[in-house]
Amino acid sequence: MAVKIITVFALGLFATAVVFSQDKVEYNPQQVFDPTFFNQPGNEYRSGSGTPGPMYWQNRADYVINAVLDTTQDEITGTVDITYTNNSPDTLNYLWLQLDQNLFTRQSRGHNTTPIGGYRFGNVQFDGGDSIHSISISQHGGPITPQYIITDTRMQVMLKKPLRPKGDKVSVKIAYSFKIPPDGSDRMGVTKTKNGKIYEIAQWYPRMEVYDDIQGWNTLPYLGAGEFYLDYGDFDYSITAPANLILAGSGELQNPKQVLTSTEINRLNKAKDSDRKVFIIPPDEIAKASTRPKGSGVLTWHYKMQQTRDVSWACSQAFIWDAARVNLPGNRKSLAMSFYPAESASDSCWNRATEYLKYSIEFYSKTYYPFTYPTASNVAGRVNGMEYPGIIFCNMHAKKGGLFFVTTHEIGHNWFPMVVGSDERKYAWMDEGFNTFINIYSGKNFNNEEYKNDRTMKRLTDIMSHPGSSPIMTYPDVMQPRELSVLAYFKPASGLRILREVVVGPARFDYAFKNYISHWAFKHPQPEDFFRSMNDALGEDLNWFWKEWFYENWKLDQAVDNVQYVNGDQKQGADITISNRAEMVMPVEIQITEASGKTGRVSLPVEIWQRSGKWTFHYNSTDMIQSVTIDPDSQLPDVDISNNTWTAPTK
Repeated sequence: MAVKIITVFALGLFATAVVFSQDKVEYNPQQVFDPTFFNQPGNEYRSGSGTPGPMYWQNRADYVINAVLDTTQDEITGTVDITYTNNSPDTLNYLWLQLDQNLFTRQSRGHNTTPIGGYRFGNVQFDGGDSIHSISISQHGGPITPQYIITDTRMQVMLKKPLRPKGDKVSVKIAYSFKIPPDGSDRMGVTKTKNGKIYEIAQWYPRMEVYDDIQGWNTLPYLGAGEFYLDYGDFDYSITAPANLILAGSGELQNPKQVLTSTEINRLNKAKDSDRKVFIIPPDEIAKASTRPKGSGVLTWHYKMQQTRDVSWACSQAFIWDAARVNLPGNRKSLAMSFYPAESASDSCWNRATEYLKYSIEFYSKTYYPFTYPTASNVAGRVNGMEYPGIIFCNMHAKKGGLFFVTTHEIGHNWFPMVVGSDERKYAWMDEGFNTFINIYSGKNFNNEEYKNDRTMKRLTDIMSHPGSSPIMTYPDVMQPRELSVLAYFKPASGLRILREVVVGPARFDYAFKNYISHWAFKHPQPEDFFRSMNDALGEDLNWFWKEWFYENWKLDQAVDNVQYVNGDQKQGADITISNRAEMVMPVEIQITEASGKTGRVSLPVEIWQRSGKWTFHYNSTDMIQSVTIDPDSQLPDVDISNNTWTAPTK
């Protein structure tokens, strides 16, 4: 998901002066270097090294979905057949499912917790929701009708027979329908264009809640800001829609001969071998009858996707459609596709969307982990930015760097949380923050820094200096709306950048980060698993960093206090005293400039702050020292840079 301002990914340096607005705090080394913090032992499910333990397990949900889109009523009617596998060591007497569309009712918790003035993820007008027509359970025998209870966005289904541990299965078949919200909390919706409506469809079928070794059933209601936590499985889904529509879906189209013309199939085959985009439906063919197979008034699009946590789709007769090959490690290939209306077709707008998508997938695949899906689609519509496996929704009016960054961000989510399957409902930073972090480097490396943005992070430092700011570990639905972009996106991404570029160095960080991704691919890591994994692969006790950056809202204030020459003689060198004046600590980089113009650098580890908030070191100067500057490259979010430089007094 993108924040509303799509330049969120401009993570530059923290060169900004902010004066403390609260009382000064005294640094306490025992507070940050706390031996009791994060010292719980690992277990057979999650090891102390941050990897899945020898008895790690997770449940599985496989889906077969058949749905019909009624464009006259803007309604979806469907059936979903879920095969749920209990790999846990526990006996389950009931199941929990998510009914996300129930957010869009006037009785929902999400509606009733939306401020009067509205909220991006709230619902203040539309009254829709899931209608459940029937439920049947098949478990070691024929289908039966179970007892079930719907509470807001959750449904509890009671089992007649307990679901046994370690591999027992149950099939749940549900018939349902819902009205499509035109503005679906910036995650789905309907957009009117001059050539027809664009439907962006998500959270469109009842989905299993996750049962895990941390909490059991994870049943936090869907309120809007918190996203999703889902099990992995295989999906086989079919959408029946009016024949004049083009449909883009997660996964791979199974019946192209039934829904595409021979010309379109030939163009698609050409695109699969082309590094330059190929039009499947060019601008001059929008909405023409020649783009659709002859025959009935409806067509059924059949898709499959394996080892995924979700599927979504979009459709319209207004689409231009282009595609290009994606080159993956190991000589594998995928296909990048863009679907957009005529209003978006310009060189400064969506004409380059496939270029951005292709580049981003190739960059992330080479740098972090290979892209796992056969296709990736970028769909233009009303949604500002939202991610699903193999398909993303981006605003149809986004242009230039705005479109690049929202594209590289949303497709980046196919690594976090689509591959590394964290719990977005609780820990937004584990998908938004990680993803915003990798966006720093995809942006920096695109086309000779075409969209380089060196804006400072004044907003982050301002909020870090605010006494009421929440910690990153706050649930997204608990965060103040004004803080969500900082706590979920900016601050965690900035912390990872500091860890990589200031604390441990790029080579060590990159190895450890890739190690974490590979160990937790298609699994469910918790925050502690990430912290343990990084500590272990880096060979560092970084608990001071995890505590101050993720669990607290502490501030950083490094200062240069004093310069004193040895025996009053600058040629014997100088003793320089620095201090740490707030709760947070960081390693120290200092630049010393002598009167002759000679400069030198001193790097000091974070351990200098383990006993005290002051440190004195010796510098072998040969001349009068003109100035001493702490954090000379402005890499840290220092809340008061007025004390970062000492200058020699004038005579």
